Amino acid sequence: MSIEENIKNLRNSIPETVQILAAAKTRSIAEIKEAVNSGIRIFGENYVQEAEKKYSGIKCKIELFFIGHLQKNKINRALKIFDIINIDSIEIAEAIDKKTDKKIKILVEVNISSEPGKHGCKPEELMDLIKKISRLNNVEVIGLMAMAPFLKDTEKIRPYFKKMKILFENIKKLKIKNVKMDILSLGMTHDYKTAIEEGSNLIRIGSLIFS
Repeated sequence: MSIEENIKNLRNSIPETVQILAAAKTRSIAEIKEAVNSGIRIFGENYVQEAEKKYSGIKCKIELFFIGHLQKNKINRALKIFDIINIDSIEIAEAIDKKTDKKIKILVEVNISSEPGKHGCKPEELMDLIKKISRLNNVEVIGLMAMAPFLKDTEKIRPYFKKMKILFENIKKLKIKNVKMDILSLGMTHDYKTAIEEGSNLIRIGSLIFS
């Protein structure tokens, strides 16, 4: 099927309240333009250098998320092209804060499964990290992001999404300055339906769109 057909089928399978982020790592400019022409307005990239080359020719307004692991030496370049940046440490948040004089929207990534080698802050450290970030002048938290373990049985993934939803709601209740829990980004191609059932409102889809 075409990218247009894939997107149409995906939209028909999810609630209207759930947004689609097209995970476009390694995808061509032509593929991205086809996704744009099919109505996708949110894209995610993992690498700053790759993103720099791909989006200058897009005519309409899109939102570009950095969904990889940001290195300090790439922050200046990232700030020029990304609308929303994924972070998982106070060090990166502070570095962003020092390099800009405007509010930068960020998602905080949580290693919800506590898997070694996976990026994201530990769940038990999230609240402290959020409070530290909230004190920065030029950074605004707009939500949380997490990746569940890759398991064939999506029912075994469900508890991780439930835990993220609890963290999300607990932070929202606190009404912390500079912190908005607008986005809960859970779910990818293999588990997005389960993620939506557990409260995700932004799914990150790659191969299901671009296959």
